Amino acid sequence: SKEQVKMDVSLPTASAAKIPDDLSNRDVINVDKVGNYYIANVMASGEQLKRHLQERFKVAPPLKIYYRADKDTPYEVTERFMKLAAEAGAHQVLFGTYRK
Repeated sequence: SKEQVKMDVSLPTASAAKIPDDLSNRDVINVDKVGNYYIANVMASGEQLKRHLQERFKVAPPLKIYYRADKDTPYEVTERFMKLAAEAGAHQVLFGTYRK
């Protein structure tokens, strides 16, 4: 939902950036600049996030994710997230960016 993307995250820029028109069937995962994960706007550990994604995949497949990481988030945090998402059965991950 639109509420889930209101968390203050300084997204990176990209020339081909596009915000999804419909977020209704997509989990929004926010990440702050120090690497904390948020399921929508609620902080979660990596293990909590993995359990959440696995449950969402069971309840409402296919699992689609809108990943909004701060532009200063360490690369390793995103790499770890992608591994968690793959293990949970993610079908699609869109990366949040602003258009240049």
